[in-house]
Amino acid sequence: MTDPDFLADAAGLTRALAHLLDPPDGATPLPDSLQETGLGADPALDLLAPHAIGKAARLGHDTALAHMDPPTPWVAWAATQWNAALNQNLLHPQVSPFATEAEARVIDWLAPPFGMDGGHMCPGSTIANLTAIWAAREVHGLRRVVTSAAAHNSVAKAAHLLGMTLEAVPVDDAGRMRRDALPTLRDACLVLTAGTTSAGAVDPLDLRGAWTHVDAAWAGPLRLTRHADRLEGIDDADSVAISAHKWLFQPKESALILFRDTATAHGRISFGGGYLAKPNIGVLGSHGAVAIPLLATLMAWGREGLAARLERCIEMADRLADWVASDPRLALYAPNNTGVVLWRATHRPTAEILAALPPGTASQTHLDGTDWIRNVAANPNADMSKVLDTMSLALS
Repeated sequence: MTDPDFLADAAGLTRALAHLLDPPDGATPLPDSLQETGLGADPALDLLAPHAIGKAARLGHDTALAHMDPPTPWVAWAATQWNAALNQNLLHPQVSPFATEAEARVIDWLAPPFGMDGGHMCPGSTIANLTAIWAAREVHGLRRVVTSAAAHNSVAKAAHLLGMTLEAVPVDDAGRMRRDALPTLRDACLVLTAGTTSAGAVDPLDLRGAWTHVDAAWAGPLRLTRHADRLEGIDDADSVAISAHKWLFQPKESALILFRDTATAHGRISFGGGYLAKPNIGVLGSHGAVAIPLLATLMAWGREGLAARLERCIEMADRLADWVASDPRLALYAPNNTGVVLWRATHRPTAEILAALPPGTASQTHLDGTDWIRNVAANPNADMSKVLDTMSLALS
């Protein structure tokens, strides 16, 4: 290469890493418009670092439960840097030979615990859910989507984009789809949720439609832990969505859509083109090597290492739920099942409590006409003693 900005600059990369390891203070205002003359790489990073790093939310802080956005392991940072440097595109296998292999390997490793035989990766479960519902329409000619009233809004988006009707089923007092309120499912794509966004609820996973899809964006990885039975029945679904950038601890944007019969599903959602060496599967055109950081993480941790971190999160949520239940001033929405704990105080407004908590500790959700404080145990590094101390201070 003749342009040095396309070559690895060891000093520049070391400088960038130094900013990450020791976040700089004192951010200088950024330019208001694109400048005619560039600063050069080092000055640009020096100017940007106090903003991009210094002002970022610290998702791995010891008081941050981290909502549904966990911190990521350093091995994934390293592999993501490789991806940025190499810029592989799985749309064209000849320019992404190992990236294509890496994705196939990750899918082969992760599909069996869900009863699926394959699938592919995509940027998030919004795309994964759209892909599954699209497959249901194409394979079975379905025109109805039945889902929980607490389902993620990506399900409604998918139905709208695909020209399908959406029917929302009421939920019970724990946020789960009510069996007694179900419409006919014989000609419907039934979308069940394993870990609702607001409450972490798990719908009855034994329900079946003409096509059954499980949005397991949040709770899916529990299948790799000693809590696998909390998702009993998921392995009989037709498709499953999992957000790897949630409880698989990956950088954004990383998710999996898995199918029971991948050959049939992929065959119905593939398009060819004269410029393609093979049919393009699913919603995406260009598709980056997001499997490589996930592969690196799974290789580094193994199933046991991943399970240990997830089980630690469940233990933290159990401890929090017990703390709430022991305080007569507090009300618990439902017992912990998938690491999401909702509670409220009877003596102090929710907004005041939230304002008194450190960033990343809690958020607010609105259910059944009531505001609830929402804690999501996504950060296995959190110190629950410190978290509970900060909450006690916020309640005083």
